[in-house]
Amino acid sequence: MSEMPGRMLRLLSLLQSRREWSGRELAEHLGVTERTVRRDIDRLRALDYPITGTTGTAGGYRLGPGSQLPPLLLDDDEAIAVALGLVSAGSGGVSGIAASSMSALAKLTQVLPARLRPQLAAMASAEAIPRLGVPQVDPDVLATLARCSRNHEVVGFEYVSRQDVSTRRRVEPHQLLTVAWHWYLLAFDPTRDDWRFFRVDRISAVSPVLHRFAPRPLPADDAASYLVESFAQASYRHSVQLTVQLPADEVAAHFYGFVPGRIAPAGPTSCVAEFSAETPSLLLQLVAGIVALGADFTVDEASPETRAMIASVGERLQSFRP
Repeated sequence: MSEMPGRMLRLLSLLQSRREWSGRELAEHLGVTERTVRRDIDRLRALDYPITGTTGTAGGYRLGPGSQLPPLLLDDDEAIAVALGLVSAGSGGVSGIAASSMSALAKLTQVLPARLRPQLAAMASAEAIPRLGVPQVDPDVLATLARCSRNHEVVGFEYVSRQDVSTRRRVEPHQLLTVAWHWYLLAFDPTRDDWRFFRVDRISAVSPVLHRFAPRPLPADDAASYLVESFAQASYRHSVQLTVQLPADEVAAHFYGFVPGRIAPAGPTSCVAEFSAETPSLLLQLVAGIVALGADFTVDEASPETRAMIASVGERLQSFRP
């Protein structure tokens, strides 16, 4: 009787490895009688595994689709492959899948053998490159943050700000999100008594505090809206404001993905575009997007570095002769 759980797992693994098995083959692989195989099959069926009997001279068994998802068995390579897929799923452009991916990753890595964690980290670093130039995240960090968010558990970590200042933070994690190919953690920071967003690629040395917390109400309808609103209101080192002679919807539709700023109507046929970024070169890319629209525009406000760069590029383009 003590061997039954292990034998049932071996039986399940066999059923998953091939489309169909005869009772005799299963009995030989497990070293038991066909009668014992039939009993174990009945036990697996009681656990919602959809095992059907097949007809024929010897008869057999087949594991097929059922009405609900039972537990699955994965070997080492399969577990690594699934974890890597979950890490990259949130930034793969499929609507609404990020939260489910992180929840599944948290469950998987919670039971992932320690021997597989270095392999997962190495393969994620080598393969998970969703876009060139975008910092990669540690899948183990993602999994820990997802698990703490799901379990409402306080988490501590080292965080490097965009000014390259490192601090130790202790927060109440709420949700992981992806914006413009970057992972972010939305959390409440009791030390600052406010909600904060943290870039996951800047997070390290993550450790659950093993202290539960009661979830707080969000300051917006949902986390995604709050993230976009926070970014639009953020003030960075450099900024530019333009008046564009096109409707706001038409200008906004021209930009791919998330825009660090605000595009607001200024009338039925014009709008005001306000962008903010850490570097003038990024603002120049956004201004270039406005130029590409072919509509008249004016630069109303700009940081000195940004204004100088726009003027310099404009002069060089004027001197260009095809």
